Amino acid sequence: MTAMNTPHPYYEILIAAARKVGPVKVAMAHACDRHALEAALDAASMGLILPILVGPQARIRQAADEAKLDISALPLVDTEHSHASAFRAVELIREGQAAVLMKGSLHTDELMGAVVAGDTGLRTGRRLSHCFVMDVPGRGEPLIITDAAVNINPTLDDKVDIIQNAIDLAHVLKFDPVKVAILAAVETVSAKMPSTIDAAALCKMADRGQITGGILDGPLAMDNAIDPEAAEIKHLVSPVAGRANILVAPDLEAGNMLAKSLTFMAGAAAAGIVLGARVPIILTSRADSVAARLASCAVAVLVAHSKLAGKRILGG
Repeated sequence: MTAMNTPHPYYEILIAAARKVGPVKVAMAHACDRHALEAALDAASMGLILPILVGPQARIRQAADEAKLDISALPLVDTEHSHASAFRAVELIREGQAAVLMKGSLHTDELMGAVVAGDTGLRTGRRLSHCFVMDVPGRGEPLIITDAAVNINPTLDDKVDIIQNAIDLAHVLKFDPVKVAILAAVETVSAKMPSTIDAAALCKMADRGQITGGILDGPLAMDNAIDPEAAEIKHLVSPVAGRANILVAPDLEAGNMLAKSLTFMAGAAAAGIVLGARVPIILTSRADSVAARLASCAVAVLVAHSKLAGKRILGG
């Protein structure tokens, strides 16, 4: 599969792979504004998803009319308000009527509240975490950055699941090998910097088989995680230093700033997905480009098919 000559060639590969395996049904929670409806229609027109619009029907139709969008072919599930939309969309997943959950025009916290709710949600034994699949101009391969949207100040145990979720995603996307850099401000372990102690512990946990499927190294500073010359200058010898394709941030603020810096200052596109639930969850933002929205849907489709097939999807 060959990437097209675009600013984000990897996303072209993702979208082509998702179209090849076929669309899946997606429950969009509270599809009540132009941005949500455009995201659903764009992905549907590309053959990526089969959207089910969940929310107050009158508001959905009004938003479509005001934006001059034709939603006549899409099924609508009526609810009273955003809270009900979140819970009904999750219920559609539990009923087997959809294989992916997608955020519409409601707050992320409201959607995730329905996802993690007791006996009615979508939790598994794995902690939920967010990954950005970043297509950075000039970089030969994509980057996965985690966690920039769900876990605010993750514990060591949380980071185990965060890393395992990212590694599992990397396998679906056929990263080979999977090289995980656990980021900190420095590349040495310091008792004054808890993130460096976590990084060292996580690497040893991988050695002991508590984290599987990837090669871990850390702590690593951002420069020597992704730049071979910076790693060489610091005399860091490992398969990961300078060559990482997964970057694990110490907390949500660092991860969010890193991803948005790449997006708004380096021209990167960021496809976002939440993992660790029964199904992949697409979290889109009004600031997302069309390419990022489509790529988010593509990633979710590939993950959904992988869960169904029990095998890797992307590749030729």
